[in-house]
Amino acid sequence: MKPLEPISFGARLALGLLFFVVFVAAWSLATFGGFVSKTFLADPLTMIDEGRILIVRYGFLGDIAITIWRVVGGFVLAAAVAVPLGVLMGAYKPVEALLEPFISFARYLPASAFIPLLILWAGTGELQKLLVIFIGSFFQLVLIIAVTVGGTRRDLVEAALTLGAKDSRILTRVLLPAAGPQIAETLRLVLGWAWTYVIVAELIGSSAGIGHMIIDSQALLATGQIIFGIIVIGIIGLVSDFLFKALNRRLFAWSTL
Repeated sequence: MKPLEPISFGARLALGLLFFVVFVAAWSLATFGGFVSKTFLADPLTMIDEGRILIVRYGFLGDIAITIWRVVGGFVLAAAVAVPLGVLMGAYKPVEALLEPFISFARYLPASAFIPLLILWAGTGELQKLLVIFIGSFFQLVLIIAVTVGGTRRDLVEAALTLGAKDSRILTRVLLPAAGPQIAETLRLVLGWAWTYVIVAELIGSSAGIGHMIIDSQALLATGQIIFGIIVIGIIGLVSDFLFKALNRRLFAWSTL
């Protein structure tokens, strides 16, 4: 291995699968070997069986669909506001000076701390879940996007000015194309954070969703169901991550990300 040396797609796939194989083997050894009580950690076969029961008997697919809708809805709302605001902050220093102190302050506030207030303001319905995801994603997105746009190579801007480009053209033809790949990568990363916020939101005051199933299973000491729900979240996240990467490569073919 050499630093930053690329590897083939086949090697990447094999190494990625190898880690999962090692992980499941260690899990199986710990549970089937009796090193860990099934009360605290279900074995893989029990987890699969309890997952099947959740889907067949308790309509867990509906819970999955509800959670996906909440993540997508809250994240899209956050991105729709955060991306243009972050671009403006990165491109125009007065806007950055006005908003950055508050954005920097707000991004340290945990979204989960707002849940009691959001329940008072919006109840325990869908709006409350969407707002938790919005708060958790919005401030992170704005600041990272602003830094990305503000870090655009100065020589590109100066070249555009030399050629007579106006401010609006510099924004649309220089800053956005240069920062676009990294903005898309930021959206991909923060989408993963959105999944943590939705589960926290569903643990409190929810009657459906993966988080609701997990908290119900915890009360019954059904660790197999808890692990199944966690793995489902991981699988959905992994699939969405790959789809995001594929879309980014198509939209920004000039990027090396």
